[in-house]
Amino acid sequence: MRERIAVLMGGRSLERDVSLKSGHRVFEALREKGFEVIKLDVDENLVDNLRQNPVDLVYIALHGKYGEDGTVQELLEIMGIPYTGPGVYASTVSFDKALSKEIFERKGIPTPAYYTLTAGSFREMGAAAVLDDVVESLGLPVVVKPAGQGSALGIKIAHTKEELPGALIGALSYDDKVIIEQYIKGVEVSVSVLGDHDPKALPVIEISTSKEFFDFDSMYSMGQAEYHIPARLPKDLLQKIQDIAIKVHTVLDCRDVSRIDIMVSEKGDPYVLELNSSPGMTETSLLPMSAAAHGIEFDDLVEMLVGFALKRKKAV
Repeated sequence: MRERIAVLMGGRSLERDVSLKSGHRVFEALREKGFEVIKLDVDENLVDNLRQNPVDLVYIALHGKYGEDGTVQELLEIMGIPYTGPGVYASTVSFDKALSKEIFERKGIPTPAYYTLTAGSFREMGAAAVLDDVVESLGLPVVVKPAGQGSALGIKIAHTKEELPGALIGALSYDDKVIIEQYIKGVEVSVSVLGDHDPKALPVIEISTSKEFFDFDSMYSMGQAEYHIPARLPKDLLQKIQDIAIKVHTVLDCRDVSRIDIMVSEKGDPYVLELNSSPGMTETSLLPMSAAAHGIEFDDLVEMLVGFALKRKKAV
């Protein structure tokens, strides 16, 4: 029997159901590869469960708050348990879209123009009075999104000034900080990156949906979106997009795996939207889809991610 691994899944975030699907697939893949595996649905007993069931490694199949925002990563660091995926810093900064966008700008990575507002600025400082200034600067439509949330939850596109307050209220119900972002019309693509010191980009996926944007239902419901691998873009542009994805992965200090979402404008200019540090592993998820197009089967992909973490463990 190979190493003993605990797959962390579920939890209490809004992405619990997706995490359970990811976790079950990962669990089966690890069993097929000969690992001794246990499943842990994350709750307030996680620390006790891990102490009572010692493992060589934790596979993080959690999504959303507490699972990919650095919380569980910090806990595992304290306990001295190796785990898959990016570390505390990368998880923290990538989950906070406002913070990661600031880093993108400082490092010369193209990202849509934006403003950040907090719930406190509305309650204590009258921020509603500056919304006209925001619209004048960014134009219309604008994308309104929670700064800390995954799977496109809470995102709205405001086409008029009158729609903006409602979109903000909706986003603030998911997080106390929101991003108002310039709308980029064009092609939405996604690039997964594997590795640490010499990361490699997998094929670029083009996402087509009849909806206004790639929302939660489009991501996780069969038949809600169409995918083209590689994206139907010129080869030099595909290479540019992959290079940008690797730079984002590196700049945010990621390791093992990440997925970078990018909008390509009608003029052919790529704009980075965000980095996901714990990509989904469901039947409709983009990371395994891109890996398969590159010749990496799902079981092998899971084993590869485990291998990255085990290599770090042995190096300590």
